[in-house]
Amino acid sequence: MARMTAAQAAVEILKREGTTHVFGLPGAAINPFYSAMRTNGGLTHVLARHVEGASHMAEGYTRAKAGNIGVCVGTSGPAGTDMITGLYSAAADSIPILCITGQAPVAKLHKEDFQAVDIASIAAPLTKMAMTVLEPAQVPGALQQAFHLMRSGRPGPVLIDLPIDVQMAEIEFDLETYQPLPVHRPAATRAQIDKALELLQAAERPLIVAGGGVINADADALLVEFAQLTGVPVVPTLMGWGAIPDDHPLMAGMVGLQTSHRYGNATLLESDFVLGIGNRWANRHTGGLDTYTRGRTFVHVDIEPTQIGRVFPPDYGIVSDARTALELFVEAARELKAAGTLRDRDDWAGSCRQRKATLLRRTHFDQVPVKPQRVYEEMNKAFGRDTRYVSTIGLSQIQAAQMLHVYRPRHWINAGQAGPLGWTVPAALGVATADPDATVVALSGDYDFQFMIEELAVGAQFQIPYLHVVVNNAYLGLIRQAQRGFDMDYCVQLSFDNVNAPEVGGYGVDHVKVAEGLGCKAVRVFEPDRIAPALEEAKKLMAEHRVPVVVEVILERVTNVSMGTELDNVTEFEEVATGPDHAPTALRVALGWPSGTGERT
Repeated sequence: MARMTAAQAAVEILKREGTTHVFGLPGAAINPFYSAMRTNGGLTHVLARHVEGASHMAEGYTRAKAGNIGVCVGTSGPAGTDMITGLYSAAADSIPILCITGQAPVAKLHKEDFQAVDIASIAAPLTKMAMTVLEPAQVPGALQQAFHLMRSGRPGPVLIDLPIDVQMAEIEFDLETYQPLPVHRPAATRAQIDKALELLQAAERPLIVAGGGVINADADALLVEFAQLTGVPVVPTLMGWGAIPDDHPLMAGMVGLQTSHRYGNATLLESDFVLGIGNRWANRHTGGLDTYTRGRTFVHVDIEPTQIGRVFPPDYGIVSDARTALELFVEAARELKAAGTLRDRDDWAGSCRQRKATLLRRTHFDQVPVKPQRVYEEMNKAFGRDTRYVSTIGLSQIQAAQMLHVYRPRHWINAGQAGPLGWTVPAALGVATADPDATVVALSGDYDFQFMIEELAVGAQFQIPYLHVVVNNAYLGLIRQAQRGFDMDYCVQLSFDNVNAPEVGGYGVDHVKVAEGLGCKAVRVFEPDRIAPALEEAKKLMAEHRVPVVVEVILERVTNVSMGTELDNVTEFEEVATGPDHAPTALRVALGWPSGTGERT
């Protein structure tokens, strides 16, 4: 067997497990690992500007492609604690990332040595495993188990903490015979699927709710085939958005209190049966459970046993990986169709399409300052079906989910449950690293953008181009809207007169100058008719300079975005669409017109 340092063994195992890119920052306690990366080769390292940013880059990398596992690396102490937010957002959305941290020597761990924090204990509630490796010979097994756990059952993150002396110690390791451990995923039985279909067959107005588990399992094609076989409309959750194309006749719209469509909510309220696959009944999807569940039968399929019944007890539950379950659903539905016993759902699906074509929010406004709805309309026109959108939280993200259109899985990439401000820039860099030929378009409000704006320099240094739309109202807009219930507008205004940038008109930070100072390109827009030309200019700048390009749109200061407390009590603060010219891109999708056009061809 070969003799090598434990750090070298770790690097070689990463490569054997499929790792090609690592996001991180070196430091004294992790330098042996960096030395091994340099000596052994085979891994591309992207140097982040903040360790939290590295963890979100790893998330974006994982979320962009089935089978990817992003790896982030940092030194001891605050590097690990900085990555906790990344571990949280990854765990919340069932995203596997591997966090590797350096650590003080084993003998110093109990002596309050410099940066000798017990990171494994801190990370334990947010990971599938968090381990400080105390013996050099344990390093291969710890990493092998890490990848096994990240891929098995409900996916999630792992932290491996490596004391510096453990990294540097030599061990015997036979790389040639190393093999990843077999992956375990629970699987539905045919009897369970037949029972679920029996319940579906008995329903008059059934729906399928497709969650992020469908995308994690790379099962979107099976979902669409099952929907088409049965004629049952599909409601994607925010994390499942793209599992069925927005312009598919059976895409019934998203449901919820915020990131939802008027027609999606109306259709859910008309339904009498819901088959949930790979979803977790998030509260911003369901709203009040009495309203959500009343008069409906529920079947819930999820990979995690403890998710069944966690939010409310379904009428029938199945513990299964979404792909395995959908393979059986398709098999059983084909048999029913061949036997001529599948129910005809044409009338029900037709009523869903009618709602989709009529219950629309207005996007076309010509006012100056720009109303945010117009931004999403112009984005729909400017970007094609292959665009990968990245966003995290705020009124910008909520309204984007209401008004943008997504046609493929992993083309809406969002930190759904955790929603950490600042996530968007580094996550977009991770997505663009995983798919360098894609058009990656990030979307932020001004505050999310400012949180980790320094990571733009990573895109400039490593030539990772993507387009970042920043909608700037100089407000913490979502918090301001929430404060309406307290009759206040307190500590949420970001506007000020910038003595160095009077051209921003009291909107405070000059994002154009900051972006350019970090090595990127930027364009500012004040008028709605200038949005489309600015997006086209940004595409050319990306192609020419191979750096991130920011398009900042100066918005009206206050826009209240549609949201509510119940599915049947969502407040529409703005005029809804009453004619085709009010929501041209939404109507195009609803009627199945070709993407990128506003009329039939």
